Amino acid sequence: MDQVVRKMNLEFFKGKKVLVTGHTGFKGSWLCRILVNAGAELSGYSLEAPTEPALFDMADVKDKMHSYIGDIRDLKHLNEVFDKEQPEIVLHLAAQPIVRESYKNPVYTYETNVMGTVNICECVRTHACVKSFLNVTTDKVYHNNEWEWGYRENEPLDGFDPYSNSKSCSELVTHSYINSFFNDMPVAVSTARAGNVIGGGDFAKDRIVPDCIRAAIAKEEIIVRNPHSTRPYQHVLEPLYAYLMIVEEQYNDKSKAGFYNVGPDESDCITTGDLVDTFCKLWGEGQNWVNKSDGGPHEANFLKLDCSKLKTTFGWKPRWNFNDAMRMSVEWAKAYRDGKDIPAVLDAQIKEFFYM
Repeated sequence: MDQVVRKMNLEFFKGKKVLVTGHTGFKGSWLCRILVNAGAELSGYSLEAPTEPALFDMADVKDKMHSYIGDIRDLKHLNEVFDKEQPEIVLHLAAQPIVRESYKNPVYTYETNVMGTVNICECVRTHACVKSFLNVTTDKVYHNNEWEWGYRENEPLDGFDPYSNSKSCSELVTHSYINSFFNDMPVAVSTARAGNVIGGGDFAKDRIVPDCIRAAIAKEEIIVRNPHSTRPYQHVLEPLYAYLMIVEEQYNDKSKAGFYNVGPDESDCITTGDLVDTFCKLWGEGQNWVNKSDGGPHEANFLKLDCSKLKTTFGWKPRWNFNDAMRMSVEWAKAYRDGKDIPAVLDAQIKEFFYM
């Protein structure tokens, strides 16, 4: 495994008041485990965990933080949490994150992803305690031309489906608040556009790696909807590292705030078919898959990010390649299947990623 050019000192977060929205989700649960271990004074605001089982319930963080169950669309409740917790650092992960679900519930998707962003920006605007704020969006915010090269941060925003478009709107809301308010305030604000993440503890529907794991545990064939689609796959710890890096750097130097792509190197932008082949090889036990489109709604076929800006601004580069990411995902899934100590597995993978 390659070494990270820029080493992060998680000691920065010790004693810092940090608020994470969407903390009960897949990425949020990993993030909470990292921040709890780092000694942050952590609070979270989110709906109940979106899956059953839920990583948040397994991660042993609930009693080590202030966990608020609430809807990001509820400005009054969110504001009350800000009043009580007085966060210095805010990471906004709360979202309706599934493309196919956005076709079923477009109004809820827009309410959550757009007005939720308005609400979090408004709370940041009205609370001088906040020094560093990051809005997490997606690689799907760009107008997708299905071209071979990676999108850069200055490309037009215009997601196709309700999910992708709502996250484009979330970016625009943040841009407006920056121009209208935050530029004149002592708060640093960035957005991070992350590619597809994989890793242990993702139990969501309509995501390829959780679908693979469910099928493998059940000893069934994996059904693949579109084996030729290309995505920038990365382990969940990759974007979380980048998010923490951004909020730390801009906390210390507001000039580092900006809009950043967060994705793997070009060699790790692979087809879904190659991903499932790799999964089956690592899982073993005779696992296989079949190509079976279910005639679902439009999803982007080809998508890559250019992460040069993140690399040149912070001296960053990806830590784990795709094979490493898939190996760690399979390792976690088999530990879960076999009833092993999940917090210990989380900590071991966090330690290997951040410190080894």
